[in-house]
Parts: sequence; C-alpha cells; structure tokens
Amino acid sequence: MASGFSRCMYCGDSQGTDIDHFKPIVEDPLSAFVWTNHLLACSHCNSNEKRDRYPCSASGECLLVDPCAEDPWDHLVLTLSTGEYAGVTPKGWATIEVFGLGRPDLERGRAKAYVRCKSMLRDWAVQEREGRSEDAREIIESLTVQPFADVLYAMVRRVDDPGALTVFGRDIIYALKKIEDAA
Repeated sequence: MASGFSRCMYCGDSQGTDIDHFKPIVEDPLSAFVWTNHLLACSHCNSNEKRDRYPCSASGECLLVDPCAEDPWDHLVLTLSTGEYAGVTPKGWATIEVFGLGRPDLERGRAKAYVRCKSMLRDWAVQEREGRSEDAREIIESLTVQPFADVLYAMVRRVDDPGALTVFGRDIIYALKKIEDAA
C-alpha cells in the first residue's frame, strides 16, 4: 500500500487513474475539500472494491489502514511464497476485504514479484562484489518501485527472523542487510 507517485495506493498493482475520497463524501461531505482525503487509486479499487465503504469499529475508529498516515505493515503480513496478505489486526483484515487485496491476480503478481526480487538481489550482490556500483544502484532503484516494493519491504522486515538464512540464502541476506542499513 502507498506505493508511490503513479501506482494505486491501495493495491500497488495498477496505475493510479482515479482520486478516491478515503473518507467517502457520503459519510462526511466536507471531507471532499480536505487535501489529505484524496488518495490516488486505480479504477478497479476505487469503483469496484472500496466504493463508499468505510467500516468503523463500535467506538467509531476507521477500520481501514490509511496508507498516508499509517504503516500498513503494522496491520498486515505478506506470505512471500503465495503473495497472500493476512491481517494482524482487525484494521488489517478490514483493509484486505474492502480493497480486495486477496484478489487472485494480485496474489499471483506478488508471488511472482518475490521470485524476481530474490533473483535481482542475488544479481545485486554480484554487481556489488565486483565493484559495478552503477549496475548495483540501478537494480536497487528497480526494486523500490511496484510491483517489487511491497515484496522487498516484507523481505527486509524478515531478514532477522529465525530461519531467514535458510529461506533467503547468504547473498540475499547480505543484500537485504545492506538495504536495511542504507535506509
């Protein structure tokens, strides 16, 4: 979520072509004029998934992760091999449901992005080791845009997990730690 300058801030998979009112105008007409309520979304997320949905808890707290104000990873976890998101909070589960983040095409895309991320990180380690800094820099830049950014961030968050060396391998762990240190 919150993928950047041209992608949908919800799914990260498609070009942002619409402006979504995060808090629907039907809920709060005056929010139509609040700049921070305007989020870049793709047509599918805006028109087919979220629409005017804005679930709230019994206490009135919004149950959607606001990608401009919150770290989605406080509420979501990504299973890298399958591309599936799961909620770690009620807000995470509501966000997955309302934005349709469990759509098969999105899950397949994230799973394939994981395969490509691993390959690119291994290539980055080779370029870095052989002193080709410009090639290494280009690889890192490519990894920081969608569809790779969400997957890369999920990998960085797991670099210190028990078993990470077994799952990722030495070159990928080296690359992830260098990225983490540079951030």
